[in-house]
Amino acid sequence: MRNWSGTYEYRATAVEAPTTVAEVQEVVARSPRVRALGTRHSFNDLADTEGVLVTTTEVPPDFELDVERRVVTVGAGTRYAAVATFLTGEGWALHNMGSLPHISVAGAVATGTHGSGDLNGNLSTAVRGLQLVGPDGALRWVRHGDADFAGSVVALGLLGVVVRVELAIQPSYLVRQDVYGGLSWATLLGDVPAITSAGYSVSVFTDWVTDPIGQVWVKRRLESTDVPVPAELAGAVRIDGASQIIESDDDNTTQQGVAAAWSAHLPHFRIDSTPSNGDEIQTEYFVAHPDAAAALAAVRELAADIAPHLLITELRTIAADDLWLSPAYERDSLAIHFTWKNEPDAVVAITPRIEAALEPFAPRPHWGKVNTIPKAVVASRYPRFADFRALVGRVDPTGKFRGPATAELLEADA
Repeated sequence: MRNWSGTYEYRATAVEAPTTVAEVQEVVARSPRVRALGTRHSFNDLADTEGVLVTTTEVPPDFELDVERRVVTVGAGTRYAAVATFLTGEGWALHNMGSLPHISVAGAVATGTHGSGDLNGNLSTAVRGLQLVGPDGALRWVRHGDADFAGSVVALGLLGVVVRVELAIQPSYLVRQDVYGGLSWATLLGDVPAITSAGYSVSVFTDWVTDPIGQVWVKRRLESTDVPVPAELAGAVRIDGASQIIESDDDNTTQQGVAAAWSAHLPHFRIDSTPSNGDEIQTEYFVAHPDAAAALAAVRELAADIAPHLLITELRTIAADDLWLSPAYERDSLAIHFTWKNEPDAVVAITPRIEAALEPFAPRPHWGKVNTIPKAVVASRYPRFADFRALVGRVDPTGKFRGPATAELLEADA
């Protein structure tokens, strides 16, 4: 079995796809080593194991809407597209969505996957409860307010197999997407916050060498469909008609200039059309938002070497949170994302150079994407990592849920 893009081959001895929570419990109870697998959108070996992989994507969503508590409970393997469709139909919404809505809820939560917005926490910050299968196959809930909650949400699958997730919801709202072209690098680096705060969710797309920058996607949260929006943004001009991030990328949410339900415009890809596998490799680094301009300038020094191997870079912001292993833990962040051509040797060669350029800014790599930063260095960038290691030791003392990558992380500089 390979990951979504076909660039990583799993080493597990077996892959189990139970269709009920009880079957998940049975698999976990009888397996000496087991790791949870979502929709396979990680680009590294994070989810892998030398034992059994168990996916909950075949377990029904079994949506439960609690209007009084303002939460929806869903099956962990449910894709965000299905959650969004259900909630929109009921008049409710999530606060944020990732660019690709076809990732599983538990997989996105476990890795701190984000979305965008200066004031928007990542997808994990919507979690209000997790139901997990423990090492002995028993079920337990961890809920917001519990002592271990902040360490249990972005947990890399090390605390058990998540089977149900409670997510905070809010009344449905409208989002309008507009695309601007012609933003200069000088303008962006001169005032990054002015650009990233231009909408509810903002994405800047670049190849690092082109100036002006390719496109700025601004998603504005609106109260009605007739609210006027600016024709310009810091010298960039609104583009009419359809826009695509990458040529021949037919699954983009290309509709612009029209307000629609949040679920139609917060993700970049349509929720009613599952993209085919992407022939690509991804890397991503989180730096503190106040360091954004300096970090971007440092990476841009490598532009000529990056561009030939790049499909696109996307720049997004994420609000700080209190989740121990969240890449945005205690710092408002800029995410610098690289979608590479499927050229492994080139990616392996350029990635350490990008990391060296970002080193002064203590970058935190996305847990599910390619990077070469030593595990001990990554761990050192999370102030509560020692507490997380202790939590894993209490919950899973025999290491049933550890794989090669997560074991190396937990043992790094212990």
